Amino acid sequence: MPNGHDVFRPYRLLFMDILLTNDDGIHAEGLWALHGKLHGRHAVTVVAPDRERSAVGHGITLHHPLRSALIKVNSGGMGYAVEGTPVDCVKIGLMEILDEKPDMVISGINPGANVGVNINYSGTVAAAKEAALYKVPAIAVSIQGRTADAYDYAASFTRTLAEHVFKKGLPFGTILNVNVPDIPMNKVAGVRISRQGTALYKENVEKRIDPRNRTYYWHGHDAQMASDNPDIDSTALDDNFISITPIKCDTTDYDLLEELKQWDIHKISF
Repeated sequence: MPNGHDVFRPYRLLFMDILLTNDDGIHAEGLWALHGKLHGRHAVTVVAPDRERSAVGHGITLHHPLRSALIKVNSGGMGYAVEGTPVDCVKIGLMEILDEKPDMVISGINPGANVGVNINYSGTVAAAKEAALYKVPAIAVSIQGRTADAYDYAASFTRTLAEHVFKKGLPFGTILNVNVPDIPMNKVAGVRISRQGTALYKENVEKRIDPRNRTYYWHGHDAQMASDNPDIDSTALDDNFISITPIKCDTTDYDLLEELKQWDIHKISF
């Protein structure tokens, strides 16, 4: 592990207390697919948004109250529905709902891959990053689509991965971002440790006029620009691999940090 980093290294072998969340809302299929694989083998508490909160990034609620209610969902499971963002759910879960800090936070399973630049917008990933800031090991999990079979094996894989993380530990401020191809399990090529891609999507903005003659816009995008670099997360998915990418909360560019010190910026007059 890098010098100067705290390392999560719990002492118990397998049984974990897990906080489970997402950005698609407490009724989302992927959340309960994951709960089904974890519950019974581990103690699981669900704290999730009361409705879909996709693409809210690391947003938090500051200007109105956060309400939480313990509810029963159609699948029969029980969980806390929070009127807030995924990051709000992690904060409320860690500070109020749970009596003790959990061994792990798992966010997902998100329908739709969170790779490349999408990581910057993802509420799924942000929830895991928030947990890491509280020194709780965390995993974010997504699949390319919404196939029930993919949810099932993605949840099984996540459980196994979480148990490995529990044994091995993670550096402070680092999460694992997992993306699973939406294909039958027997078609999965394997697991690839990959890095975040930076290619942009092909975006478009459509300008329209509403019935009151006011301008409005619809923002959309096509598929992410393809890369043939096998080390990129999106390429791993395209090659039918499960992609695992370590993501850090500390976004400092340390190379430029040292270079900036040589710029004599402190001498600039103002």
